[in-house]
Amino acid sequence: MNNKVMGQMNLPSLGIAVRTLFTGYLLVMAVGFIMSGIQILLTHGMADGKLGVSVDDVVYSYHGNRNSSKLEVKLNGSMKDKASDKDRTTLIKWAREGAPLEHWKKVEPVFSANCVQCHSSIPGLPKFDEYEETAEVAKTDMGASVDSLTRVSHIHLFGIAFIFIFVGLIFSLAVGLNEKLKAFIIAIPFGFLIIDISSWWITSIFPQFAWFVIIGGFGYMMAFVIMWGTSMYQMWILPRNGKDYNINEWNDNR
Repeated sequence: MNNKVMGQMNLPSLGIAVRTLFTGYLLVMAVGFIMSGIQILLTHGMADGKLGVSVDDVVYSYHGNRNSSKLEVKLNGSMKDKASDKDRTTLIKWAREGAPLEHWKKVEPVFSANCVQCHSSIPGLPKFDEYEETAEVAKTDMGASVDSLTRVSHIHLFGIAFIFIFVGLIFSLAVGLNEKLKAFIIAIPFGFLIIDISSWWITSIFPQFAWFVIIGGFGYMMAFVIMWGTSMYQMWILPRNGKDYNINEWNDNR
C-alpha cells in the first residue's frame, strides 16, 4: 500500500463506498440500541409496576422480591395489562396460598385465557399450561437463577463486545483527537460491560449493588453515543470544509 493511500486512513478522507458501508452499520446499531432500550423499559423497567428503569426494578429483576412471587411481581408489573383485574386477583390469590394442586383446575382456564398464548410456545418462557412449571413461578421470587444469569451473561458479553469491536474500529480513524484519549474512549464500553454483567451476579446476592448495573449500562451507552456521533460527523460533515487530511490514524508514529 503506497504512502498516499496510507496517508488517507482517516474518516474525512474515506471514499463514498466505505463511508456508506460504515454509515449503514452505525445506523443499524443505533436502531438496535434504541430497540434494546425500549425492550428494557417494557420488561425490567416494569418490574416495580412503574414505567422507567429504577433501582427497585434492577433489584426485583436480579435479586428478586423476597416478599412475593415472580408470578405476582409480573402481574403487578410488566404483565399488568395482559389480564383483567379480576383474573389477576385470582392468580395472585392462588400464588399466595402456595399454588395448591387441588385448585389448579380453577385457575388453569384463567391462565389459558390470558397467558398460554405466549407461555406455551415461546422458548425460554415457563409453560403455563403445565402445573409444575406454573407452580415454580408462583414460589417466592428469589430473583434470577444461575442458569438464566449464565445464559444471558454469555450472550451479552459476546454480542455487545462484538458490536464495539467494529464501532471502535471505525472511531479509531477519527482525526483531531489525542491518541490516548481516543484509546480511552474505545476502552470505556468494554470496561463498563464487565461492570454491568458482573453487577447482575453480585446484585442477585447483595441488592445494594443494583446501582452498578445502571452505571455499567449507562457507561457503555454513552461511549457508543460519543463514538457514533464523532464518526458520523467526521465522515459526512467534516469533509465539506475542503481541507486535505493527509493523516494515517492507524500509525502511532505519524
